[in-house]
Amino acid sequence: MIGAPCASPLRRAPTASQPAMLLRVALLLLHCSASALGGKYELCKSLVSTDDGSVWEHYACQPRSESMKDYVRIKVDPPGITCGNPPERFCTLENPYLCSDECDASNPDLAHPPQLMQDRERHGLLTYWQSVTWRRHPEPLLANISMSWNKSLELTDDLHVTFEYGRPTIMVLDKSVDHGRSWQPYQYYADDCLDTFNMPAKRVRDLTAANVTRVICTEQYSRWVGSKSHKNVTLEVRARFAVFAGPRLHNMDTLYTRMESMKGLRDFFTFTNLRLRLLRPALGGTYVQRDNLLKYFYAISNIEVPARCKCNLHASQCLLLDGNLQCQCEHNTTGQDCQRCKKGFKAKSWKAGSYLPTPNGTPNTCTIAGSPSGSNCECYGHSNRCSYLEFLKIVTCVSCKHNTRGQNCQHCRLGYFRNASAELDDESVCIECNCNQMGSLHDRCNGTGFCQCKDGAAGPKCDECLPGHHWKQGCYPNVCDDEMLLCQNGGTCHQNQKCACAPEFKGVLCQQARCEAGKDCNGAAARRPSAAALLLCALFGGLLAAPPPR
Repeated sequence: MIGAPCASPLRRAPTASQPAMLLRVALLLLHCSASALGGKYELCKSLVSTDDGSVWEHYACQPRSESMKDYVRIKVDPPGITCGNPPERFCTLENPYLCSDECDASNPDLAHPPQLMQDRERHGLLTYWQSVTWRRHPEPLLANISMSWNKSLELTDDLHVTFEYGRPTIMVLDKSVDHGRSWQPYQYYADDCLDTFNMPAKRVRDLTAANVTRVICTEQYSRWVGSKSHKNVTLEVRARFAVFAGPRLHNMDTLYTRMESMKGLRDFFTFTNLRLRLLRPALGGTYVQRDNLLKYFYAISNIEVPARCKCNLHASQCLLLDGNLQCQCEHNTTGQDCQRCKKGFKAKSWKAGSYLPTPNGTPNTCTIAGSPSGSNCECYGHSNRCSYLEFLKIVTCVSCKHNTRGQNCQHCRLGYFRNASAELDDESVCIECNCNQMGSLHDRCNGTGFCQCKDGAAGPKCDECLPGHHWKQGCYPNVCDDEMLLCQNGGTCHQNQKCACAPEFKGVLCQQARCEAGKDCNGAAARRPSAAALLLCALFGGLLAAPPPR
């Protein structure tokens, strides 16, 4: 279990005959308050006494930070990059010509599989994953280490990757927030940032509040230092927190306030997957020595990812259920990340909990349909006003938002279609059709997002053309092409619109000979005499005109 917090039991309202119970409740609340001070927002609710009896008071809450390497799934690419199949020798940078070490995947004592990056060393025995050596130089030695959790997480401290036998000279740390469907760089690492990534080298400690989420390139973890103690490559998280909370993170309220007010700050620390792109191994402070390529490789002994489950401030516990992390949602929310309201609690639009006001925040609890804080008509959170239409005898939602329409805001406006992966109360439940104006008949689409295309147009958005057509502010039939409508007699097709013909031919496809003076285009007139014939005629005519000899 991740982050098992203190929670007060539900009890009946106290009476004058229950002093012992009141004392137990008071002691329990005191214990819970002390725990909450040790870790902010770890308490979702507390039982408090009022004039009407004991009631639950709800707070914004989140699970404790944990080492997430215990729950990670690691994948190494490309296939065959892990050493040992076939067995091979390798050297070390400290003793480059003492190549007595061996990697053999068939021998448990000599194997270095990927799972050794996340194990816990016992009895001081160092274990690590290792790649093949750079025996194919100058072909690049590239490896991807992908880590997945199938869950949204939030970094809470510095991320460390421990390399044995030297840190890479070039590496990129990527993150994904959509379970590996797309990636974006988190930080670049190189011994020369400007030369490698065309980025000036920068340190996190030089960042300010205005650029604290900037993706930087750093050189401090990539240059050879010749010391076995310099093993870690770090993504510095605490230093970014310190921009707001101070060097020793004493002013966390300021950080939590910024998390709410600064766009993109909280998202910067959120991820579902991480990936190490290893682009060039440690070189030992020199150029690649081609006479001994067995000393160049990657080896990772540990990856520490201190983080918490992202539960949108609606849960204080995160459990491993059926192999996946799952928030134990409060505040009438549900989902793996508590990202939507429970069924029957959708009268008010779902919202993440808020860190403000400190120290307990705002839970933004989903309210039940028909409750005083909700609406009497179910509008799935897309409207907060209803109207009674007497002539139809129905109650209908008014001014539906988020591109919805209908009596209960349950349909999408014209020009939008239903997001199949979103609940009805999700603000992104309706997606714009985005039909191409030139290729589609109108801006509406069907339930799967496909637009109705004009003749010749194709594709989901009608922004492509069928075979035999070309795009020019819409789709038009080809005059010519390189497959069916071929230009003849040496002509060439220009942009599918016109054949450029040789001088002696004409026509749409250059199929017709061009008529010249003296030429019978219908084949009836005599041919123009050749130059030789004209010369003979001239000679013969001269002979006839000459006077007879005397």
